[in-house]
Amino acid sequence: MTAVTDLQAQILWHRLIAVVEEQAQTLIRTAFSTTVREAGDLSAGVFDDRGRMLAQAVTGTPGHVNAMAASVGAFLRAYPLDTLGPGDVLVTNDPWDGTGHLNDFTVVTPVFRAGRAIALFAATTHIADVGGLGFGPQGRSVYEEGLLIPIAKLFERGRLNDTLMAIVRANVRDPVAAEGDLYSLAACNRTGAERLAAMLDDFGLADLNPVAETILARSDAAMRAEIAKLPQTRVRHTMRIDGHDAPLDLVCTLSVADETVHIDWTGSSPLAPRGVNVPLTYTQAYSAFGVRVLIGAEVPNNHASLARVVTTAPEGCVLNAQRPAPVSARHAIGQMLPDVVLGCLAQLLPDRVPAEGAGCLWNPVLLGGPGQGLEVAAGAAPTRPPGPARRAGHPTGDPGPAFVINPFHTGGMGARPDRDGLDCTAFPSGVRSTPVEIYEATAPVIVWRKEFRPGSGGAGRFRGGMGQVMEFGHADDRPFAVSRMFDRLVHPPRGRAGGGDGAPGRAYLSDGTELSGMGRDVVPAGVTFTMETPGGGGYGDPAERAADAAARDARDGIVGD
Repeated sequence: MTAVTDLQAQILWHRLIAVVEEQAQTLIRTAFSTTVREAGDLSAGVFDDRGRMLAQAVTGTPGHVNAMAASVGAFLRAYPLDTLGPGDVLVTNDPWDGTGHLNDFTVVTPVFRAGRAIALFAATTHIADVGGLGFGPQGRSVYEEGLLIPIAKLFERGRLNDTLMAIVRANVRDPVAAEGDLYSLAACNRTGAERLAAMLDDFGLADLNPVAETILARSDAAMRAEIAKLPQTRVRHTMRIDGHDAPLDLVCTLSVADETVHIDWTGSSPLAPRGVNVPLTYTQAYSAFGVRVLIGAEVPNNHASLARVVTTAPEGCVLNAQRPAPVSARHAIGQMLPDVVLGCLAQLLPDRVPAEGAGCLWNPVLLGGPGQGLEVAAGAAPTRPPGPARRAGHPTGDPGPAFVINPFHTGGMGARPDRDGLDCTAFPSGVRSTPVEIYEATAPVIVWRKEFRPGSGGAGRFRGGMGQVMEFGHADDRPFAVSRMFDRLVHPPRGRAGGGDGAPGRAYLSDGTELSGMGRDVVPAGVTFTMETPGGGGYGDPAERAADAAARDARDGIVGD
């Protein structure tokens, strides 16, 4: 088959989506880290022999997917396709060649047919620990943040790179999870390759090229048609966020020209001294997502449609961090970018853009055991009465067994132009909240409270989504450490069209200690850590909400007191 008819194209497209979704589901089923199998912090996709992403799995985050779409090109520059053979599997967690920080490992596998490389599968997952200072904003350079693996062969002709795996195991706090996740990444790509081969056999295709050209050409045409509906203009929007040591300004200029949406971050704050800086690839990923949620949302997300959103930021800017800048907590800023882009689009499409939401995930890293600086914190008196499952602390110098977990949680989404914001929903990352039962089963951690935060959503005709309150403690009342990468404790999500701001976040200990949004602290024995996540901004005049309620009551025949 040298050409693809309309009917064949539609059937092949749905089959290809099924292939990459099975790839992602294999990753979820075999992953060791709870960030992957429970929260879905991953991406999976298929690429043609030129490294262009054709399709992504439905399961996955925009930061991973869109950054990975560009990163496969870096793999092919390091290992051209004609130098690879069956059984070769490549890997990296280089923030500038991957998806922005060391905790994300990307694995790329070429697919061979009749002795010729015809496609590639790529997948990315977040591994909870990569050594160094641990996942958090404390680093002053990428060298402090953990183990960096340049693009290398994880498998060569089907044989594991034992030296590389030994280096990984020796440098991380949870070697079993790290090694298991690397195997799961390779396994899911293999599943994708097997399903792709079956698809090509079923349709009598020698390779993927006819399908690839059809998908990309149609995606490009559809995206150009959507952009053509926008006015050819230029708009600007800004947002101030907490940052690490000082507030940061995110300045976005959006222009529409030449059938392309251009995003320019000139004017944004300079590089931060700690690890909240964002490599350009991650900035591009979430900038594109901010556009795509409104422009061409029904167009497949692939190389062609992403190419219609061009994002730039000056070097030395917090959104274009150069080596060796610290970037571990790059998501804390990167996940704010869609709301800034949407602020620009609100000037073009005023009735379609929601209010600002919590933005970045509130994903504390909880660590315990030797080597965490916990010994001096042991033996403190509990600040809560001991219960059946709580003991009264342990002698000084006994930090207990080692553990590291990275639960994912979030605040509220902004209110929408026609309805309330969603409560405790991760936008823009789209990951799921980690079930309490999972990390209570995998670490000596107890969650004493997990509840909605009433009143946290901004007032408006439509209310902002509520945040949540979560209280964490050590199951044995031992000390533990908490690494925080939180924002919006000082600068809350803003309302839109007259709506009120959402409630700012808060982090504190049960002994009365207030914590900043960024940093790492020891929670003494018997003390608990609580986080209150931000609420989303409201939309529209709050007075109209009461009027709407009165109109509904009148319609339903309800008479007030």
